[in-house]
Amino acid sequence: MLTVRARPGHPSQGLLQAGKTVFACALGRGGISAAKREGDGATPLGSMRILSGYFRGDQFAGGRRTRLAMTPIGPDLGWCEVSDDRNYNRPVKIPYGASHERMRRDDRLYDACLVLDWNIAPRRRGRGSAIFFHLARPDFTPTQGCVAVTARTMARLLPLLSDRTVVRVVR
Repeated sequence: MLTVRARPGHPSQGLLQAGKTVFACALGRGGISAAKREGDGATPLGSMRILSGYFRGDQFAGGRRTRLAMTPIGPDLGWCEVSDDRNYNRPVKIPYGASHERMRRDDRLYDACLVLDWNIAPRRRGRGSAIFFHLARPDFTPTQGCVAVTARTMARLLPLLSDRTVVRVVR
């Protein structure tokens, strides 16, 4: 279990607790919300299981040091974010006709990117897509609703994680 809460006085920054160790993390620009909606920038309140992950082997060597199913990120991997598309909140091959997020990012935030089960099954239109556990910017600026940690923290946590790990976002 990984427990995430907002840092006091900083709703878009958080504290992630793994056992007795606490790490800094970034949260969504909309803080934590119990009523997550597509595009609101909020991190969903609740428990989300880690399903699997993606990594850039050329940038994040520790991507295979985990019990999670990890897939290398190629240049054609995207994630659909259009709520009325049949592939909403699913990986897609790009180029793709509907709006999507490119997983191979120049800013390296997805060099290690774990998929959380938010709005996966069942998928509900407009309830939010691409809620990941990924790498943070150096200054922990807000995400679009994800939980993000440093590359060093991710490398430390990955060997401990499995598809039974739950990320619990609390207030």
